[in-house]
Amino acid sequence: MPHQTARGERAIAPPLHVSGPGGPWDTVRENLERDGSAVVFATWGEWLTAALSDAELRPLLGRDWQRYRRTENAAMRYCFVASRMVVKYTAAAALRTEPAALDLAYKIGGRPYIRGFDQIDISLSHTDDLIVVGVSRTGRIGVDTESAKRKISFELFHDHMCTPAEHAELTRMSQDRQTSELLRLWTLKEAYTKALGQGLRLGFTEFGFGLESGRLIAPDGSPASRGEWAFATFPVLADRYLVSVACHDTGLDTARDTAVHTMLDEGFMGAVEEGLASA
Repeated sequence: MPHQTARGERAIAPPLHVSGPGGPWDTVRENLERDGSAVVFATWGEWLTAALSDAELRPLLGRDWQRYRRTENAAMRYCFVASRMVVKYTAAAALRTEPAALDLAYKIGGRPYIRGFDQIDISLSHTDDLIVVGVSRTGRIGVDTESAKRKISFELFHDHMCTPAEHAELTRMSQDRQTSELLRLWTLKEAYTKALGQGLRLGFTEFGFGLESGRLIAPDGSPASRGEWAFATFPVLADRYLVSVACHDTGLDTARDTAVHTMLDEGFMGAVEEGLASA
């Protein structure tokens, strides 16, 4: 399935494969500067050796260390540690700092954020052995992933996940395309509600997507945004998984430079240092 992006809106770059702590983090920063967002993916097995051999794993995990140690199921424990490492390394690339210097915290509902650095937004999704992390400097971002082999029954789920406009479009499709479009819709809706911080609390029938345009629509099919949202879906890992991304642009012309050491004006910092010295 080719990736889908709403026409007329800013681009979302294809997800980057980061097979370990080595990156490619320069490309993440380039995507973030050019497009306002970047998405990476990895498998937890690729990061496991780095995680288990890292002598600084405890300070790197920070407040997640105890949860990591308490997780009895080995597969769940390894997936957890790998996913937190990918989040921290991705955020560190965006902020141009060291992963261990960042404090990963969680909002109500489990949405991760970097404490003290609201110049970026992050999102995490994982399924099976795949981990996906999105980062944005322009506003909210949400990512979701599912196995491309997952089958969603139109008969069983259309009342729970489709708007009337989506239902009308889907009923005109062949069964094979209907199945693939339903899966794409599911991941897009998951990504969008994650970006909003709502998760499954926002009913999937309360908003929709034009299956041809890719744009956000109201239940009756009318436009529901003015281009401030961008959406895309990509196949990854030899088409084994779908990754959907929802990215918001606040329109506030945020600085392209998200680096920790340059986020404050040098003149202001100089005045603060002089004041502290004189005191």
